Amino acid sequence: MAADSKYPGAYPQLVTKIITSYVSHHSLAPEQIPELISSVHRTIGSLGKATEPQAPLTPAVSVRRSVQRDAVICLDCGWKGKMLRRHLNTRHGLSAELYLRRWNLQSDHPLTAPSYSEQRSNLAKELGLGRGGRRSRGSGGGSAARGRRGRGRASAGD
Repeated sequence: MAADSKYPGAYPQLVTKIITSYVSHHSLAPEQIPELISSVHRTIGSLGKATEPQAPLTPAVSVRRSVQRDAVICLDCGWKGKMLRRHLNTRHGLSAELYLRRWNLQSDHPLTAPSYSEQRSNLAKELGLGRGGRRSRGSGGGSAARGRRGRGRASAGD
């Protein structure tokens, strides 16, 4: 119990378990161990405490202007492009859901430019995707009439 009063809010046994487990799986220099101990101790001590509220975010452009006919604009940095998903992941390390939650946007807020979405939709319809279109556009032959793809089996006489 004396150890518990010396370290209020953190449990030395838990800190010890975490440190020994980490050190057994990672190679550390001896001078790095005290910083590791204090870091784990601080982290465990801060668990369950309220965090400081972050300052309200200011978008690079207004939410209304972030979606245009030919482009969408990132609210974080002002990047302009046809699709935001890859930009968000590579540049900001955010998924689409985290981005929408971060800016308090609705789940149906477009992350793709409307004209680009329309272009892709038309292409998909043209190709017959989603309707089994490849089979229905053919000459009506079944799978036997189409024949097999790939190399045939080698016969025993070859």
